Amino acid sequence: MKNLIFALACFTLFSCNSQAKKSEKSAENFKVTKTKEEWKEQLTFQEYDVLRNEGTEPPFSSKLNKNYAPGTYVCAACNTPVFKSEHKFDSGTGWPSFDREIEGNVAFDTDNKLGYTRVEEHCATCGGHLGHVFNDGPKDTTGKRHCINGVALNFIPAENE
Repeated sequence: MKNLIFALACFTLFSCNSQAKKSEKSAENFKVTKTKEEWKEQLTFQEYDVLRNEGTEPPFSSKLNKNYAPGTYVCAACNTPVFKSEHKFDSGTGWPSFDREIEGNVAFDTDNKLGYTRVEEHCATCGGHLGHVFNDGPKDTTGKRHCINGVALNFIPAENE
């Protein structure tokens, strides 16, 4: 029983939504900066949790997961273009996945919150958390899978660009 309680405590401490480790990017200066209160006023509860607290939306919950229309995906916090639809693929994970980002508009950090190292990605303009990058993407392109929270994105159809 002690081991079970210890395991649950460790899991809670190091889970995706834990605040046990503050993001390394918090000290960076971004082009778009707002107070906590300003972000909360602008974003929905779920957007704020993902973009500002590095939370994770439930898999298969985003309408953008199965969106394959031509267009551009932008950061939901500041409208910076971060992914193009031509680089989107169905990874089967339940989150929108891309094989590459729009270079210069996405920045990367190391994330050790689950007890192992992952590559976290965030908007280079406002610092909003987008998701993580894994090396299990399509081998015929980049081999990368940018696993992105749909709530961190807005979609702009090609005809409106």
